[in-house]
Amino acid sequence: MKHTGSLLIVDDNPDILIAARLLLKQHYQSVKTTDNPFDIADIINEQRKVDQPIDVILLDMNFTQDSISGKEGFYWLKKIIEQDANIVVLLMTAYGDIQLAVDAIKAGASDFIAKPWQNEQLLGAVAAAFSHAKDKQQVGTLTRQKQGLNQALNTPNFEFLGQSAAMQHVFATIEKAAQTDANILITGESGTGKELTAHALHQASMRHNQTFMSLDMGAVAQSLFESELFGHKKGAFTDAKSDRIGKFELAQGGSLFLDELGNLALEHQAKLLAALQNRQITPVGGSKAVDIDIRLICATNDNLEQAVIDGRFRQDLLYRINTVEIRLPALRERSDDIPLLANYYLKHFAQKYKRDLTISDDDMNALCQYPWPGNVRELAHAIERAVILTEGDKLDISSVVGNSASVSTGNNQNTETFNNQVQYDTFDLEILEQRTVRAALKHHQGNVSHAAKALGLTRGAMYRRLEKYGL
Repeated sequence: MKHTGSLLIVDDNPDILIAARLLLKQHYQSVKTTDNPFDIADIINEQRKVDQPIDVILLDMNFTQDSISGKEGFYWLKKIIEQDANIVVLLMTAYGDIQLAVDAIKAGASDFIAKPWQNEQLLGAVAAAFSHAKDKQQVGTLTRQKQGLNQALNTPNFEFLGQSAAMQHVFATIEKAAQTDANILITGESGTGKELTAHALHQASMRHNQTFMSLDMGAVAQSLFESELFGHKKGAFTDAKSDRIGKFELAQGGSLFLDELGNLALEHQAKLLAALQNRQITPVGGSKAVDIDIRLICATNDNLEQAVIDGRFRQDLLYRINTVEIRLPALRERSDDIPLLANYYLKHFAQKYKRDLTISDDDMNALCQYPWPGNVRELAHAIERAVILTEGDKLDISSVVGNSASVSTGNNQNTETFNNQVQYDTFDLEILEQRTVRAALKHHQGNVSHAAKALGLTRGAMYRRLEKYGL
């Protein structure tokens, strides 16, 4: 069975071309030949057009101009690499010279063949060259994937906004902390913008041109913790069918953001601490330690100090991860930012869904009085939902907040009832939260994932509330 791939042989000796082609044609589907090196560029381009790109070129080092120095071969090697660095080049010469071979490898050739060759030697060298070409193509694909991944990861969906005194303090802390490599702990309720804060820290840091890698620890199965963070070697466990690079290595030189860190089991906390202390990780199933250079940013909505007291979190790890702590205020603590955020999300989603909508002053006041238990994430989801459901050119807040029966943009009496109810409920946020969670579950017919998304909560945060209220 012939191997796939395309091979080009370049030599000014017709006997060499015939002999090489007859031998290699038995093993490879496409074997092209030319006695003129000036044809190389055109052949490469033609093969691309027919979707059979040249993988390997077998190139003579000496043509009519110079018969012994190999200068022509080095010249055409350079031209080939400039045209397509993924092509693997094998150089041939009748004058075997070790120094010439070394220089050829340094110049970018994969191997050096002396003429006359042994058939087995030539076949082995060409097979190795095709394997090298395949590796180059895979690396190129991975590089492009990584570039696309970095672009997506370094571009948050929304801007990090705020004009209140509380947010100005957050911004000032970010500006100071970002200029160092200190480990950062971001705390605050779910939906307050911890991932946006992490992005802001990365973008303001000296590592902003490097990778930003994030991992939600609440979404990682305990059995896969080490594989996710440290990677694994093929065969390390049942499903390890190939090597995998962990998040620490993927974030090399950049920033690693670990969200929902409070969900990490104690045994895994010890392994994370060891990696941070030693600045090294060892892939699962591997024996060689890998040095790491990352900026660690962690986030949690849990009270880690209380978790330490309760024995759920290691104190030494807490000291290690929170050189600087940034506490994000709940949205109810910075209600001055609600008009700014509401208008930002209204503009964003109106453009997305091709709507032309505005919001009245009365309705904006009503939004400012709502306590937003899901914080900014809930506000964003609520505005998006309202943009979709609203009929007319005025945003319908009845589709945004609370029970639709108690809110109506066209009924002042209902709006007043809504405002009074909000003022009453702010004195007991648990009652409001329980009612909101229950209403979301009912609306989504018990689907926890959909209800959590509607409230702007993670699944983990939603399950904690269900357990808390016995729902």
